[in-house]
Amino acid sequence: MRVCSRYGLMGRLKRILLWVLGVYITIPFLVKLCPSIQAKLVFLNFVRLPYFIDLKRPQDHGLNHTYNFYLQPETGVNIGVWHTVPDQMWKEAQGKDREWYDSTFKSPYPVTIHPFFHTSLVVPGWGDSDGSPSESGMTSDALFLYQWMKERVGSKPLNVWGHSLGTGVATNLVRRLCDRGTPPNSLVLESPFTNIREEAKSHPFSMVYRYLPGFEWFFLDTISANDIRFASDENVDHISCPLLILHAEDDSVVPFHLGKKLYNIASQSKSLSGHKLQFIPFPVSLAYKHKFIYRSPELPHILRYSN
Repeated sequence: MRVCSRYGLMGRLKRILLWVLGVYITIPFLVKLCPSIQAKLVFLNFVRLPYFIDLKRPQDHGLNHTYNFYLQPETGVNIGVWHTVPDQMWKEAQGKDREWYDSTFKSPYPVTIHPFFHTSLVVPGWGDSDGSPSESGMTSDALFLYQWMKERVGSKPLNVWGHSLGTGVATNLVRRLCDRGTPPNSLVLESPFTNIREEAKSHPFSMVYRYLPGFEWFFLDTISANDIRFASDENVDHISCPLLILHAEDDSVVPFHLGKKLYNIASQSKSLSGHKLQFIPFPVSLAYKHKFIYRSPELPHILRYSN
């Protein structure tokens, strides 16, 4: 009986291993045959945590100083925006309406645009915005938001801040602005990468396939086929405003070495010559990882010095 049980267990384990192997082999071919799958893996717009979050009510999530509204970059397309006021105005902001928030554009405080879903702009296909995400669409909507904001703040400092994938959107946006001769006051890149191919190759999701023969053909070439580049390493050659790069050494999503590499490329940029360029690393001991740099008590001082 024991022998039979052992052989039965081994048979089940063998079937499980064959099933796992089958899935492992199938996924690269599915991605190659259906490039839209790869696009979803890049943008992850189908992921929402917590699942039942209501982006229309930021106050339900402790953001009592934030107002949600919508802009229309084109007819029939709504993008969600969160307007957050500086901490000096938090108490006054409680329960205020859109008119009050609009009036704060004339306050003496500088304005920062986050062209991505992490903080301010919820791009197409994310949250409660319409449409499907694409690099060109995200960049166009970020430009629309910037111009909309510029009309309201006038000569006040207007900065751009991108985090993670949003750094690709931010450098796309600022490159366009600089090419037009209207750069923002500064650009902050938090946890940035050089370009999407290098980030995809370094991302923990790719670990199980990184050494698979044909990895670049199956996965990286498919990203390019979706017209997704986020080439910040190319964009910095066209940026002409102060640039600050922040990166945690223990970042496991966008590896530290990519942020450092981007800084080294930027330091050779002729367009950035004469503009302040900084790279601020955060040591492993702080455990800021990919998304907790905002906790740094030194951050306000760093931002003041960078402008």
